[in-house]
Amino acid sequence: MKKITFALLLFVVSSVSVVAQQKITLEEIWGGAFRTKGMDELNAMKNTNQYTVLNFDRASKSFQIDLYDFATLEKVSTLFDTKNHSEIKSIDSYTFDKSETKILIATNSNSIFRHSFTANYFVYDIAAKKITKFTDKAIQEPTFSPEGNKIGYAFENNLFVYDLTSNKETQITTDGKKNHIINGITDWVYEEEFAFVKAFDWNADGTKIAYIKFDETEVPEFSMDMYNQGLYPIQSVFKYPKAGEKNANVSLHIFDVKTNVSQQINLGNYQDFYIPRIEWTSDAKTLSVQVMNRHQNNLDLHFVDGTTGTTKIVLSEKDNAYVDVTDNLTFLKDNSFIWTSEKDGYNHIYHYDKTGKLKKQITKGPWDVTNYYGFDENTGTIYYQSVENGSINRDVYAIKVDGKSKVRLSSKTGTNSATFSPNFQFFINTYSSATSAPSYTLNNSKTGAMVKTIVSNDAVETKLAKYEVSPKEFFVLTTEKGHQLNAWMIKPKNFDATKKYPLFMYQYSGPGSQQVNNDWNGTDDYWFMMLAQQGYIVACVDGRGTGFKGAAFKKCTQK
Repeated sequence: MKKITFALLLFVVSSVSVVAQQKITLEEIWGGAFRTKGMDELNAMKNTNQYTVLNFDRASKSFQIDLYDFATLEKVSTLFDTKNHSEIKSIDSYTFDKSETKILIATNSNSIFRHSFTANYFVYDIAAKKITKFTDKAIQEPTFSPEGNKIGYAFENNLFVYDLTSNKETQITTDGKKNHIINGITDWVYEEEFAFVKAFDWNADGTKIAYIKFDETEVPEFSMDMYNQGLYPIQSVFKYPKAGEKNANVSLHIFDVKTNVSQQINLGNYQDFYIPRIEWTSDAKTLSVQVMNRHQNNLDLHFVDGTTGTTKIVLSEKDNAYVDVTDNLTFLKDNSFIWTSEKDGYNHIYHYDKTGKLKKQITKGPWDVTNYYGFDENTGTIYYQSVENGSINRDVYAIKVDGKSKVRLSSKTGTNSATFSPNFQFFINTYSSATSAPSYTLNNSKTGAMVKTIVSNDAVETKLAKYEVSPKEFFVLTTEKGHQLNAWMIKPKNFDATKKYPLFMYQYSGPGSQQVNNDWNGTDDYWFMMLAQQGYIVACVDGRGTGFKGAAFKKCTQK
């Protein structure tokens, strides 16, 4: 009996040892063994206190756009299901019109550059349960007009408007030509450096479309062999200005939908300039245009009269290095606006009146605001994300428009982000850290208190624990010159400080970037853990020039 007991004990001990020594494999990393659950294409509605999520049913291989109630988290209905519409096999993305009665659905997407792509689009009428393919062309950036009865889009460097009521297509521009003229879509430089593609915008009443024209005629060409499919590569020739070479000449235009006439806007005596953003204000007659010099150290915010074409500079930003362009400009009902700026050394939120006069710097401190979520006009509350709790972390905050009564709404240290309900009563908090897999919770917007868990990934945490991988160790490295750099290290599980180990150093340090951040594992992290299991130390340092530690730290590497 003792022999049997001893043998059983040996078996149990050896089994535990095998589990403890389980190794991460490449097949598991790339095969999705550690894939987490999420809320794909999470979209807060504007008119009802609800949100939508794109779901996939593996059994029927169908996609659903499902509607949920913010207050109860219960599913209200399925707005669209591909199994009821054979025209669409998959959904890549979707957007609603302003009334939220129609959905614009993208499928068969094909990438062009980092952000740009073409796709086939359908319009779905929710009440009528009717689907319309308004064009057979693979188009770019289709956008509903404010009334939802028209769609503006780009195709082969030209702009078009499709009227859903009359089924009539109007071509706004005719001079678009590859490697010469682009209308309403950015060139490679703008897409890469200013991170946007759609260079056109509807005004508030749908009577006008503002757009940027890019004349690339004099930009030098670059050629590249593309090894896509087939026996031979295909040569791609495109416009690519290297440092100091000629950029595209840009011009601003406003198209009148009723008269079908475009007018070019004279922005003033700028030489070699960029237009990194255009956006109509809350007033249908006033267009905001950001104009920047080529050195990018001066940015002027213009207000353009959409009828007369006259312009007025309402705000100017200057910087010794460069001015960062963001998507945070937000116009309130009275046409006063929210603006973010690094002018005091850190990225903060400012409130200006409709003439461009500063009303208030809303946030202050030696930390950066990293996201602006919105303004609740009923309570005068602004919601935002910042790194106030350490530059490797993200938290969600509420603050009054007068800069008072700030509340930290997220409670766990790590990376928190928010999707707010239309009435700002609730928000869905997405949270993860280097040791906590992503979770989605419903939270109260006044206090931050958690109401209910929506999605958790405890199963992934439990699975990973069996591998006994070493966690990331975060620390601050001080250089010989006194610079403090964020860093992390992954050591082999049974690390012995008296031994020497091979070191694998991962480095990026692009301007404003961040690799040392307290969030859950990506594919690279699992590969680093695999290296640590094989006896390597893996380290990563965010050098000078990286982001979220103030403007001076980020911009010191300029030139």
